[in-house]
Formats: sequence, C-alpha cells, structure tokens
Amino acid sequence: MNIEELLIIQKKTKAKLQQKTKQIRCCTASGCMSCGAEAVKKSLKIAIKEANLEEKIEVRSVGCMGLCGQGPSIEVDPERTLYHQVTPEHSSGIIATLQKTKPSGELPPKGDRNHPFFTHQRLIVRENSGQIDPDSIDDYISVGGYQQLHHVLLEMTPNEVVQEVTTSGLRGRGGGGYPTGVKWATVAKMPGQQKYVICNADEGDPGAFMDRAVLESDPHRVLEGMAIAAYAVGANHGYIYIRAEYPLAIKRLEKAIQQTKQYGLMGSQIFDSPFDFKIDIRVGAGAFICGEETALIASIEGKRGTPRPRPPYPAIAGLRGEPTLINNVETYANIVPIIREGGEWYADIGSEKSKGTKVFALTGTVKNNGLIEVPMGISLRTIVEEMGGGVPNQGTVKAVQMGGPSGGCIPAHLLDTPVEYDSLQKLGTIMGSGGMIVMDQQTSMVEIARFYLDFCQKESCGKCIPCRAGTVQLYDLLTKLINKQANQQDLDTLEALSQMVKETSLCGLGITAPNPVLSTLRYFREEYLTLLQST
Repeated sequence: MNIEELLIIQKKTKAKLQQKTKQIRCCTASGCMSCGAEAVKKSLKIAIKEANLEEKIEVRSVGCMGLCGQGPSIEVDPERTLYHQVTPEHSSGIIATLQKTKPSGELPPKGDRNHPFFTHQRLIVRENSGQIDPDSIDDYISVGGYQQLHHVLLEMTPNEVVQEVTTSGLRGRGGGGYPTGVKWATVAKMPGQQKYVICNADEGDPGAFMDRAVLESDPHRVLEGMAIAAYAVGANHGYIYIRAEYPLAIKRLEKAIQQTKQYGLMGSQIFDSPFDFKIDIRVGAGAFICGEETALIASIEGKRGTPRPRPPYPAIAGLRGEPTLINNVETYANIVPIIREGGEWYADIGSEKSKGTKVFALTGTVKNNGLIEVPMGISLRTIVEEMGGGVPNQGTVKAVQMGGPSGGCIPAHLLDTPVEYDSLQKLGTIMGSGGMIVMDQQTSMVEIARFYLDFCQKESCGKCIPCRAGTVQLYDLLTKLINKQANQQDLDTLEALSQMVKETSLCGLGITAPNPVLSTLRYFREEYLTLLQST
C-alpha cells in the first residue's frame, strides 16, 4: 500500500456513496443493537426493495450517534433527519416520507440536531462515529484514514511526533491525567531493541461506556493512533487489552486488524518504510483491577492480574521487562487529529491546564442520556441541565457522581464547576475515564457510598492488607449506618479508616476506593448524622 493507492480508495469510496440520492444511517453500536437496531435495519432494506428504490436509497450500518437512551436511532442524508426509538414497524412510513407520500402508519419520534445535547458538543475523538461503517476500512480511508500514519512515517522523525503530542497538552484520558507527551518521551528515550505499546480498553467503571463506543464505532482510528505512537517511541509490537464483556468491540477490532494486514497497513515495512508493527488482542476476564497498568501487564504475560509497586514504571520496565507505553482508548483516538491539525490547534481547545475535549457517558436520572464529547472547561451545569435536559418529571439534581468507584459525588450547588482535571480534584473527585451519573433528590448518598464500596471490596485483588481488609470494614460500617445501628464513634472510625486506606494502599484501586465515602461525608454529612443511633 502506498499513498497513491490510499487516495484511489478514498476517491472510489466517496464516489460510490454519492451514487445514491439518499442514505439511511443506522446506529449499530451496542446500545441500539440491544433494543432492536438489527431488525430495524433489515426492515428498512425490505421496505426499500418493496418500493423499488434500491438504486436510490442505501441503508448503512454506522457507529454510535450519541443519544443512546433514545435508541434505536437512524439518520437520513442529505437532509440529516434524525429519528429515535425506531421499530421495524416504522420502516414503511419512513420510506413513504422519503418519497414525499403520506405514511400509512406512525412515524418514530424525530430528533433535533439543534438541541443543546448536540450543539454543545465538539467532536474530535468521535468525529467519525455515526458517520462511517465501523466494519469497513474503505469507509475509514474515505475520511482520510491512515493518511496521518503515512505522513509521520515518511515526513516526520519520531522526536517530531513526540514533540507535536507534547505541544498539544493532551493528558491521559484513562483517569490519571498524566501528560501524554511526557510519557511518550520517557519511553522513546529508553534504550533497547524491544519496546511495546498497549491500549488499555479494560473499561470497568459502573455506568461507563465511552471506550466501548469508540471501539465499536471507529476501531481503525485507535489502530492508527497506536501505530503512530509505536513509531514515535520505537516499538514494533502492540497489544489491545479488552474485557470479554465487550464482544461487539472485540469482533470489530479483530476485523479491523485483519483488514489492515490485507491492505499492508500493518506488518512489515508499512508504506515502504523501515517501520514494522503488529497488534494483538488480549481478552480479559472482567477483573476491575486489571485496569491498573501493572496488573494489566501481568495479565497479558499470563500471570494473575495483581499490581506491583512502582517504580519502576512501565515506561522503564513494563511488559516482559521492556519499556512499555500504555494509554487508554480515548488517548490513542486523539492522536490522528493532533497530527493532522497540529499540536497548537489542539492546545487552543479546552482550558488552561486541561486541553482538548473529553468523552463522557452521561447517565442516571437525566432526560437525555448517552455519549457526549465536550470541550474541557465546560461547566457541569451546562452538561446536566442543558445537554442532559435535567431530571425527568420536574425533579431536581442532588449530586453528580464522577470517576466511578475512584471518584466522588459533587453536590448540586457546585454544578457551575468547570469540568477539568484540577477543578474536580479540588472537590475531592476525579474525571476518571468519563463516567458521569446524575442523581436526584430521592437518592441516598450513604447507600451510594456503600454501593461503590461493595464494588471495590469485591474487585480488590487482595494483595495489600489496607485494601483487602479496609474496604470490607468500610462496607460493614456503612451497612451498620444504613441499618441505624451505628453511633458517633462508628462514624469517626469510618472517616479515619477511609483516610488510612487511601494513604496506605498499594495501587489506585485501594487509594481511591474511599473517595465516594469521603466526598459524601464532605458534602452530605447530615445524611450520615440522621442515621446514627439516638442515645
């Protein structure tokens, strides 16, 4: 494969799509598939055939369109008419509408692209989601796919690539927020012939589905980002570590990798350059602890997935003892646009210390739930009340939980807080990988804290005593409180033990496990006090 062949595929694919006067794009990501998207797609094809419109209208599978709670979703081009909650029974009516004839039955609810849910978004990571067929490498090439890999291999040095990423200000989207350019530079300067790049797709936070949606909607974007990263740091072998609970993402990744091999975009001497690169998939058994990078590495090596003390960090001694670059799905998905548009372009988006955009899974008691991508620095209030439409049935927001089991609960009076790493940290929570759960006034914050402690105690690997024993004791104390059997001394013990577990645990799971307790104690202490035994 060379650049001329790539451009020919791009031109042919675009021309093929333009042959049809109308296209119906059907979301076939997990959210819509779970409520009947495949049946909708089939019924639309049948309706088109019955109307003798096969030469004019094409039905295409695409990735996530964002408003997951309203699926199945379709969009008709070129008008960009959006429909939600589509059923097979709606197909004939939709086709009749395209013919400008009176539909025989009911039409599905029509979406509004001018709704704040869409207009406040800025799509960088998800720019192709809902637009291209994730099973087609030609579709990806048609929107410029793999041109940036060609650009870096033939026109940039590895150091120039690292510098561009550093200039962008991109920070790791897996939760820690470590500067991506610094991590890449560390691996790049390490000596040795063998280095690895790893994509952490072990997304395990309750309520989080950002990485899954990206992989299901645009797998080639992640593969191209990994290849660029490998060239930049001097690696020739990559791994994608993904949990078995994501079968559709795994299937599409496997197909995408096979397609790149067929096109010569993976393997030896890519684009006739000296660069060799291959990617393998490793499927995890769903252990939350394997999202921690050293536990993930152990699992890839065939060992029990437990963390080890750091240093040495994986950038110095990672997989099989060699320098290893680990980033998550969203981080790699940002690389192509950064190289295409330039690091300074990316740095102009977002806030002073949090650059670019962030993908969130907006869920909970909110009218519009689904996947959003917003510029860093946007306020929580804008996301929850404008984009999300607020709490249904004229309810009011009580709190927003961010960061999964590692995060905390932000009360309603702090909703004007900008969504950025440092601001959230000051509130006692973290951005995490991107889970955002809205809670209404009916929610018990003590029960929420216990829910996350229950999750953490079950997912603890048991290697260190503070996490293994501490999370169990915290859970028991919360249960005692909820049953109204606790006294003030128990509450004091709960707070002190939370700090101890936070300060003495080995890895991020134990260190952050008390965060839901500490944040709810900080902002909702009155709820704890009302549960104490009366003396």
